Parts: sequence; structure tokens; C-alpha cells
Amino acid sequence: MGSLAQREGLQDDEDKNSAFTWEVQANNRAYNAQFKEKVFLCWRKKKYKTNVIRTAKYNFFSFLPLNLYEQLHRVSNLYFLLIIILQSIPDISTLPWFSLGAPMVCLLFIRATRDLVDDIGRHKSDRAINNRPCQILMGKSFKRKKWRDLCVGDVVCLHKDNIVPADMLLLASTEPSSLCYVETVDIDGETNLKFRQALMVTHKELTSVKKMASFQGTVTCEAPNSRMHRFVGCLEWNDEKYSLDIGNLLLRGCRIRNTDTCYGMVIYAGFDTKIMKNCGKIHLKRTKLDLLMNKLVVVIFISVVLICLVLAFSFGFSVREFKDQHYYLSGLHGSSVAAESFFIFWGFLILLSVTIPMSMFILSEFIYLGNSVFINWDVQMYYQPQDVPAKARSTSLNDHLGQVEYIFSDKTGTLTQNILTFNKCCINGRIYGPDSEARTRPKENPYLWNKFADGKLLFRNAALLHLVRSNRDAAVREFWRLLAICHTVMVRESSDQLLYQAASPDEGALVTAARNFGYVFLSRTQDTITIVELGEERVYQVLAIMDFNSMRKRMSVLVRKPEGTICLYTKGADTVIFERLHSRGATEFATEAALAAFAQETLRTLCLAYREVAEDIYDDWQQRHQEASLLLQNRAQALQQVYNELEQNLKLLGATAIEDRLQDGVPETIKCLKKSNIKIWVLTGDKQETAVNVGFACELLSDNMLILEEKEITRILETYWESNNNFLTKKSLSQVKLALVINGDFLDKLLVSLRKEPRALVQNVNVDEAWQEPGQSRRDFLYARRLSLLCRRFGLSLAALPAEDPAEDSGARHRSEVLQERAFVDLASNCQAVICCRVTPKQKALMVALVKKYHQVVTLAIGDGANDVNMIKTADVGVGLAGQEGMQAVQNSDFVLGQFCFLQRLLLVHGRWSYVRICKFLRYFFYKTMASMMVQIWFACYNGFTAQPLYEGWFLALFNLLYSTLPVLYIGLFEQDVSAEQSLEQPELYLAGQKDELFNYWVFVQAVAHGVATSLVNFFMTLWISRDTAGPASFSDHQSFAVVVALSSLLSITMEVILIIKYWTVLCVVTVLLSLGFYAIMTTITQSFWLFRVSPKTFPFLYADLSVLSSPSILLVVLLSVSINTCPVLALRVIFPALKKLLAKEEKVEEGPSEDLFAVEPLPHLYRESRARRSSYAFSHREGYADLITQGTILRRGPGVSSDIASESIDPSDEVASSSPKESHWHLRKMSFLGRKKRQSQGQVSSLEVQHLPTTSSSFSMDRQSAFHSENQLAVPRYVLTSTSRLSGSFWEQLPRVQERPLSPKQRPPSEKLLLTKERSCSHQEKPPLHRESQLSSSESQPQPLGSQSLLSGQLTLESQPDSSEEKSAFLKPSTPLWKSWQKEPLTPKEGTVPLPDKTHKSQVETLPPSLEEPSTSTSEQPMEVEPWPAEKQSSSSMEWLLVPGEEQPSLPPDEQSLPSAEVTKGQQ
Repeated sequence: MGSLAQREGLQDDEDKNSAFTWEVQANNRAYNAQFKEKVFLCWRKKKYKTNVIRTAKYNFFSFLPLNLYEQLHRVSNLYFLLIIILQSIPDISTLPWFSLGAPMVCLLFIRATRDLVDDIGRHKSDRAINNRPCQILMGKSFKRKKWRDLCVGDVVCLHKDNIVPADMLLLASTEPSSLCYVETVDIDGETNLKFRQALMVTHKELTSVKKMASFQGTVTCEAPNSRMHRFVGCLEWNDEKYSLDIGNLLLRGCRIRNTDTCYGMVIYAGFDTKIMKNCGKIHLKRTKLDLLMNKLVVVIFISVVLICLVLAFSFGFSVREFKDQHYYLSGLHGSSVAAESFFIFWGFLILLSVTIPMSMFILSEFIYLGNSVFINWDVQMYYQPQDVPAKARSTSLNDHLGQVEYIFSDKTGTLTQNILTFNKCCINGRIYGPDSEARTRPKENPYLWNKFADGKLLFRNAALLHLVRSNRDAAVREFWRLLAICHTVMVRESSDQLLYQAASPDEGALVTAARNFGYVFLSRTQDTITIVELGEERVYQVLAIMDFNSMRKRMSVLVRKPEGTICLYTKGADTVIFERLHSRGATEFATEAALAAFAQETLRTLCLAYREVAEDIYDDWQQRHQEASLLLQNRAQALQQVYNELEQNLKLLGATAIEDRLQDGVPETIKCLKKSNIKIWVLTGDKQETAVNVGFACELLSDNMLILEEKEITRILETYWESNNNFLTKKSLSQVKLALVINGDFLDKLLVSLRKEPRALVQNVNVDEAWQEPGQSRRDFLYARRLSLLCRRFGLSLAALPAEDPAEDSGARHRSEVLQERAFVDLASNCQAVICCRVTPKQKALMVALVKKYHQVVTLAIGDGANDVNMIKTADVGVGLAGQEGMQAVQNSDFVLGQFCFLQRLLLVHGRWSYVRICKFLRYFFYKTMASMMVQIWFACYNGFTAQPLYEGWFLALFNLLYSTLPVLYIGLFEQDVSAEQSLEQPELYLAGQKDELFNYWVFVQAVAHGVATSLVNFFMTLWISRDTAGPASFSDHQSFAVVVALSSLLSITMEVILIIKYWTVLCVVTVLLSLGFYAIMTTITQSFWLFRVSPKTFPFLYADLSVLSSPSILLVVLLSVSINTCPVLALRVIFPALKKLLAKEEKVEEGPSEDLFAVEPLPHLYRESRARRSSYAFSHREGYADLITQGTILRRGPGVSSDIASESIDPSDEVASSSPKESHWHLRKMSFLGRKKRQSQGQVSSLEVQHLPTTSSSFSMDRQSAFHSENQLAVPRYVLTSTSRLSGSFWEQLPRVQERPLSPKQRPPSEKLLLTKERSCSHQEKPPLHRESQLSSSESQPQPLGSQSLLSGQLTLESQPDSSEEKSAFLKPSTPLWKSWQKEPLTPKEGTVPLPDKTHKSQVETLPPSLEEPSTSTSEQPMEVEPWPAEKQSSSSMEWLLVPGEEQPSLPPDEQSLPSAEVTKGQQ
């Protein structure tokens, strides 16, 4: 099997054949209506659907036939229908047809009514959606119409807060450059605003209603599909073609935000829209017990038919013998023996039809309904803030709630509250959290002194507020200044209030916090930003905005202060900020500890840093930035490289901690559900970082989990199928805690079901080559290490996989793809947690369907938005949360809850109770049916096999209606083996439902065997005792015998129900007494003399019960039968559990104390830079807003457009900006980058330049920095100058070239002597050196000012740069001699050595090569050395275990294996 990339290429060929088959012309319904598509033979229909939505299952005409068709899918209904037909034939009928027909009509009516009520709700929802208003261009003006009136090609006008009615091409808007802001929370769950932009040609030309009406553009694009984030097409207008992508499309279900008016042309309508393509169809949901009952009905029916055949053949033999012996009765047998046997067969079939009792199915409907009512009545699942009670919208899935094994949950609005709040911050190493008083009792708003404060900030810290207002601490001042400057938030003024429009809720929370603390973002232009700092208005000139993206994980703004100095403000992930710091000291260590604390509290963190930039450095950088921005090829990559050069030598200010508030009780609920062996998968449309952060917050993920990502999953699956290694078993994977984190694109490549849809040449669009961050090489090395550990763990081979043969049979390739799909599901099912990010609604449903397909387990999906509807429909149980994203999920769900935490009680209490009740109900019903009705077969052996019933007709009619119904109904409604509190305290009890322990084939066989044994005892004990008896006490006659057997059966099954009931209440006693009372009353009535006189044939048993009960000897017979039936069963139920517990204790003693599973060495996560600290970075920002700001596209420069249509005049700046559409921000993302440019050295710093280095004063002095590094720190090797202010130019020539690699503390050289003697060749061209140090004597070394250090390190460049492939190869395979030479270096403690504290040391095995690093000088100006750990002294080769057997490790070049000569060292000193 080849790689995923090879298979994806094969799919691209299929995509070409189906691309661009959709052609729509604006304002021309006649043209669009001419397109037809073939349906069947000559039947053709319109290709383009209307905008009418119908999600209901039935209509007025289809309800009756379709509902009957669905109900007849139940085998039991077919069986009853057959019996009713047989009963309507007089020659073979033993019972009137209406005796079974009336109950069946009642059963069908109950189920049909339930389905009708559910479907009426869907009709109401459809009607409300289809009747929503919209404005459609009709003729020369926009007219108010409804959504259902929309057609493909119509031009629609939308206003702020409107919902987009169809998938539309954005033509123009009232925003600058025809931008349009949309909220897609109903589509992908993301709350941050996204922008869409019209083509410049339509923005300029369509400036009035008249021009809109004359617009005749034709859009040619891909056919409708479910891919929410992709769209490819082109607009042809005035003999010109303009390319279109998803950035030009408004999707149905989006909500217009921060845009007054916009205009669009309908491309897809109705069920062709992307959201409806993801919605899926309504599935007929059947429970596992329901499906099992279908099979059991077939088994029972076949058994009954076989028994009837045996009895019919027996009748044939017996009737022949009977005729020979009693020839004078031949008149009674006029027909042939075969004919009589045929009729006897059908008579027995009708007589034994009660073995599948209709009453059981009728009672089960009432039981389901009652348990649903109990869910509705549960006050503990009532959510008071929103007045949302729990509601069971489906009454037939209650028992499924007790068998759930997989929960598929949405994130936004389901696990989280969708509210981000500023929770804590760390400034200059000090943590500022909420005051304790603010948590206990609300005080007066401390921000009243600030007229710009909005009063919404809940964060209170008096000490921090005092520092801010005193304006004495420079670090605090720069911290809040950075938050007010470094962002892409837009501001509007409304009613003398500032309204912030943030592209992400994170930025909105940070800027709002700065606003309340006195650093108010007031306004911005294309090149300035205005801030009010503690009442003083300051205007900063914006020189550059370096936008955030998923690879950079940071954002920077370069500004010129009013004083004239240039400053770079940066915020981003700790993993990228720390490796760009100028140096590390106590402040950095304290901040890192604070980040660890924030991560433990699962807060979303950002690190803040800044640097001052000298004029000459800026001039040089600005020139290169200008050159990169003008490139026609590889522009994005070149810009990223230029950005990275400036974002070095940063000075850490602190960190922010934002709380993405979880719903109440989410972590506790997930923890409890995991103890119940329920696996929880999170399927979200949000970003990976955000989803993973929430995963840790809700305790779905933990630090000791091995998190597998796409590379590891791909390699594991491919190696598994190539080598046929069966490691995907619970035995091999149960010893490792695994978690999967994947995204939707990966699912597209991997899963066969998703590759069926045409992708319309999406893969052929040129996109930018992924920018590789300078630290990416280390991540690649970590990936190699993780892959090596996985292979060692599972015995996989690291050999290269053979390429797939293009000529391979397509069927074999498809089979291999299906196998890989199943292997993926198996791997995911063995993981403790699975998080799927950036998935579409259809992908969510597919994940649910795959688990159901390959594992046949009960699945539950829970969500609150329209993007969860398909998943809810596909799962066996769908739960909708009545949240902030509308009622779509609720209307399509089976159960409604107010909060996620209520799911715990719904499953563990109501679900488990329902499962226990229905299983006990079914088991007891089968038992009592067999116990009472199998005597008909034994009686047939003594009456000539004539199908004569034993019991009185009224006993048969009333047995399942009155005599035995109430106790079994009590079991189905009220039975509890444990209380609700115990169910929650012992979630392990839930396993019984998952394993189908309470009702399965074996339990059914036990119930049948128990019933047969009871019937044998009742019949034959009575028969043997009554034989050869005479006189008044005799009961050998038919009626007395029947009464004794019936009474014995009734009392035996009553004793059985008394034994199995565990929850005894007054109601339970009443039901048992009523059942026996009904028997006494009804028997007295039906055997009374006055009814016998009315109809002797109908009431033939005259005083039969009275005569039997008046004889003590007969009562002893009944008592004997009941005792024989009860005592052995009671003994077994007491002795067997006791023996089981005793055996379990003995086995536990023999095993001894259970040993833990072998320790799994924690593997570093691919994007985590520290072993001891988890990065809790998460930032839901979307790339592109910086381009809009710097180009002026997003800014309003005039009085605004007309409310009716865009202004007639076009701003000249817009014409300039749109003159080259290939250079717009949409086309920037499609540039193809085939290589990386190698930049030559920019020169060396002369001694004259060094003499004029500017110095800056800061609260972060170098004197405060520590000489050693914390173990939690992951440092980048750096050489920081600690010389005096004058350095010779030759010094730069003597500096060794050092390869930049971020290393962990264990990889640092243990001795100071190695720092200046190790010489390595540079291999990274993307990132310039971060820090350089020169080891000077103690008499000469002095701390260098931050400004000079920034300048010096900024001017240092590399001259020779090897090829990237060679670099990667050399990096991934370090040579053994180098390791040995590093580890054999003699290490002895010296004076001034500072040993690290033992309590913080942890044994670690790192796989990165050692690097060069020198601690900064201390305040005493003496070089400080760090004593190595004993493990470092004694270990021989900590990396030998990583080397794959059979692979030769290439040695490094000679210049990397040797140390520099002493002369070079002296020259450097």
C-alpha cells in the first residue's frame, strides 16, 4: 500500500472529470431553468433546486403508507399480522380474529401517534425557516420576499444580523473594499468573526441598483458538495474571467456581523447548499434490544412451527389408531387424515401464538413512555438560568441510554460556555490573580476613575491597579501598552461608547482588559494607532504589522513612539517567544513557572515581549521587507523570513491567561463517564490549539498521555498493513495511554467514504509552500524520536515503504484503503481520547458512522448548533443542548438537555435504570409466558393432539391483561437495583449495559428453560397426584385439573416476581395483591351460576375454582408445586453469588498485589518545548486581518456609502489597491513556493558602529539574571556579548559559526569549558543567530546594555549555508563519536560552582545533540559554572537506544568532530 499522498494523487485524476459542471447566470431565471438532469430513463427534472427546505419524514399523503411500512419492519408485527389472518379463517381458527386484531391496531396507533407528533415539530421548523424574510432583486428594485421564493442566480440584499439564506457569491457591501464580516458559529462552531471580500471588479462596477439589475455575469464552479472550507470557480463577465474561492462565498447559515448592507448572487440553493449537504437524512433509530427482539421472534416462530409440525404428525398417527379402535366414531372424522392433520397444524399454530404475546409489546410502549416522563420530571436535570428542563423527544430509545460506549461531543457551546474572560497575568515575573475579596463579595467597581472603562471586566486586583495608576513600573507600562497596540481589533464609536470588533474573542478580551486598566485603544488609520494611556492621548506610527498564522504562532507590530524611538511589540505562544528572547534570568524563570501554573489551571496563555530597534537596523530591515513584499514568487515565504529576522533578541514582559470557561461540572462529568468505560471523542470545527487546550481543561487529555498526530498515525497504519503486524489489539495498546489529535484534511486523505465526492481540482490550486519555522528542525527530530519509540513499543519496521504500483488493480487498491480505514478506527477506538479539529458537519457524522460500522456499539452524539445536526441524526442517540446557537440541534435530537453535565445523570441513572427495567421486564415476560403456556403442549399429549386448550378461555384472555400484568408493569417503570446516588458513585455498574449482560441469547434461553421447567412441574405434579383419585376431593376431571394447573402457574410466577423485585415500595405490594385479587374476583364472576345460565358455552367452568379451593388436599398440591418451583431457584440465587465472591477473593489472594503496567516513558508532544511544562497556548485568530489594515482595505476613509447601495464614486485608493488582483491578500495565499532563497551575509559590524550603540534603561537589567537555567526551561544556544562597549572589527571574524538548535537543559554541556571550544558549522538559513557571547576574563567582563546586544546580534549573519536536505539528514542522525566525545569530557566541580537543587531534578532522556551555551555573567562579574548531575557524569550513551538496528549512523564531518584550537580560543578571548 502506498502513502496517503500517492492515493490522493489518484483521486485528483477523478476530480478532474467532475469539476466545473455548475453554471449560473445572474438575474436570469429562464436561463438557469433550462438546465435539466436525467433521473430515470426519459424522466428529467430541473438541475437547480429551489430554496425550500423539507426535513420532515412524512406529508399528508405519505404518512399512513410510509409509517405502516416502517412499522412492518418489526418482525413481531409481521408475525401478529399472519396470526390475525389465520384467525380469520373459520376452519382453522381457535380464537376470534379480533382477540388479536384489536390489540395490534392499538399498538400500531400508539406508535404512529408518537411518530406523527415528532414529525409535526419538524414541519413547524421547516415552515419557520422557509418563511424567513429576505430582499430579492425583482426588476429594478429589491422586494421583500421569503426564503422559499429564492432561486439560483437571484441577487439578494442582506443587512446586519441577517442570516444568509443560500450559498451566495458576495458582489458588494457597504464596508471598505466590499468586505463583509460573518459569524460561522452554526457551521464550524467558531465564534471569531471571519471576513469575506467581493471581487474588485464587482465592487467597482456594481454601485447602484440599476447596475445590479443589469448584471449578467455567469459563474462556473464545482458541483454542490459538502466541503465547507473549499470552493473553486470563476466569474465570466464582459468577456473577462475572474477566479473565485471560498473567500468570496457567503454560506447559508452564516450571520452577517459588523456590516450594514451586502449584496450577493445565489450560487447554491436549498439542498444544494453546503450546510444542507452536511445535514444528512433522518435515520430510523432502533435499539439493540429491539433488533434482538426481531431475531428472537424469528427463533420463537420457527420453534413454534416445528413444534406444530411434530404435533400435527403425532395427530395423524394417533387419529389413525383412534379410528381403528373406535370405528363407531368415524362420522366425526369425515375428511382424510392428511387434511385433518393440516388443519390441526394451523390450529396448534394459533393456539401457541401466545408464546409471542402481543401484550408484551403493548406494555413495552407504556414502559418506554413512562421512563421518558420520568426524564422530563427530573428536577435535578432542570437548568434554571435558561428555564430548560430535560426532555425526552423520542420515547423508544430509553434503554439505549444504558448501553452507550462512545460519546461524540461538539466543543463550542457544548463543553464550553463560549465566553472568554481575562483571568490572570504575569508581569515581570509576578503573578496577578483575582483578589480573594472580589471572589467572595462584589465591591464597588474599581475602574470608575477611567471614563473609557466599559464595566464588563470581572478581573479585580488592587495591587496591579495601583501599579498601573502610579505609572512608575516600566514593565507594567509596556505590558499594557503592548496589549493596546499589538492586535488587529477595529473600533467604532456608538452613543459615546467605544465598540470593539475583534477578529477573535481572545483579542477582544485582551484589548478590553487593557482598556479598563487605562490603556485604551482609541482609533487607527492605515499607518497609525491612537492610544489613551492613563488619560494621555498618544499616537504611534505603525511601521509594520507581522500577522499571526498557525505556523508563526505569534503576532508583532513595529511602531515608532511619539518620542521617536522604534519598538517591536510581540505576543504569541511561549514555545516561540522563549526561544527568541535575548537572555534568560530570574524574571524569565518566574514567568515560566507562572505559565506552568496557568497550564495546570487550563488557562489559555500568550507571552508578551518587546525590543527596541535602532534606526540603522530598521532602515536595513525595511529595505529588505520592501523587496520581499514586491516579489512575484515566493512572496509569503520571503516575508516570513524577514519577519523572523526582526523578531529576535526580545525582552520578556510577561504572560496573559484567558479562561475559556467550561460549562459547570464538565470535568467531573467526563471523569465519571470515563470510569463507566465510555469513550469521549470531541469533534469540532475549531482550531487544534484551542481544542487541545479545552481537552486538557475538561480532563479529557492528561500530561501522561501519548498524543498521536497525523505523521505518527499515517506511519503506524501503513507499516501495520505492509508488515501485517496485528498490534492494533487491546492487549498491546492497553498498556499505553494514547490520544489522537487529527484534523479534517487528514480525514479527507485517509477515509474512503470522504473521497467519494468530487473536489473540483482543489488540489491543483497552487498554494504557498508551508513556511518552516527555524525551530521546525527540532520538531522534526522530536517526531523522529517519537516514531522510534512507537516502533519499539509496537514492533514496527522503520524501513521505507514500497511505492504503490500504478498498474495495481483498482479493486485491490480499494480493498487496501478499506483495510486502512478500519485500522484507523481500531486505533482510534483503543485511544483514551480522540479530538478531531477543523471537521465539517459531514465529517462529524462520518466518524460516528465508522464507529458504528466497524464496532457495532451504541453511540451518542451531543451538540448545540446546526453543524451538529448530521452527527446527532447519525448517532444511535442524539442529545441536543438548548444553547446559544439556535434550536436546530434540539429539533433534530432525541433528548434535550440544558447543560453537558446533565448527561451524567441521563446515562448513569435514567439510562441504566431504563435498561435494567426493560431487561427484567422482557426476561420475566418470557418466563411467565413459557411457564403458563407450555402446558398446552404437555396437555396435547393426553388429548389425542387435538389442539384442545387446557385452560378456561377467560383465563387465557385475562391472564396477560389483569392476572400478571401489574407486577411486570411495576418492574418496567419503577424497578431500581441501586439508588440514583449509588449509580453516580459507582459508575462501574454501567458496564453491564455495554456488555449486554442483562438480556441476551443466553438470558433468553435461561428464561425459556426456567419457564419450561415450571410448566413441567405444574402439569405433571398435578397429573401424577390426581391419577387414580375419586370422590369429592378428586381433581382428575378436566375442569378441576385445569384450575389446579392454572392456580399453580399463577402463584409460581407471582413468587418469581416477588423474588426478582429489588425496589420494594407500597405500590409494589399493591400491584401483587391487586393481581391476585383480580384473579379471585374475575374467576368468581366468570364461574358464577347466573353467567352459566346466560351462556353455558361461553362460561362452562361452573364453580370449578370454588370446589378446588374448598379441598385442603388440593391446596397442598398447589403449595407443593409452588414450593418445588421456588425453593431451588431461591437456593441458586443465594448460593451462586456467594460462591462467585469466594472464588474472586481466592483468585485475588493467589495473584497477590496487582502490579502496575510497565511504565510508559512520557514522550514529548510534537509542539511542546518542555518536558516538565505543557504549553497552554491557544489563540483563535485568523490570518489576513493585518493585510487588510496595512493596505487600508478594512478602514473607512470617507463618510460611508449610501444605505441603499454602494456609493457611485470609487475611492482612488481602492483603484490602486485593486489594480493588481494577484497581489491582493486572497491571491497571496495561492502563490506557489518551490524553494527557499538563500540570503547572503549583510555585512559585519564595524568597530565604529559598535561604539555608537544606543543604551536603554529598563527594569530588566542584566545584573538580575541568573547564571544557570531551570530544568523546566528549553533554551536556545546563544552567545551574548559581555564585553566592554568597544570591540574590534576582527572580533567578528574570530567568532565561531554556531548551528542554531533549541535544546533542553539536559542537552547543555555540563562544563563551562566546552562553551567556547565547541565549533560547529551553521546549517539554518531561515533564522539568524539569536544570541552570541564572548567569554572574557573576570577583570574585563561587564554587562552589555540591552540595546547594544540587540544591535550586535541583529547584525550577525551567516556566510555559508548547506542544503536543507543535507541539514535535515545530519540533524536526524547524529554521529556516535560526537556523543562519546561530549560525554567523556572530565567534569569536576570548581570554586563558584552552583549545584542545582536535587528536588527539582527529574531523570530525562533527550535525543537532541548537545549544544553550546554559556551562562551570562553574574553581578560579581565572575563566570559562574553549573555543576553537572550525577546522571550526566555516569551515563555512557543516552542516545544509543534510539538508533534503529541495522541502520548505519553516518559520522559528522571532521570539522564538527573536533574542537577548535587553543589559538582560536585565545584569539576570541
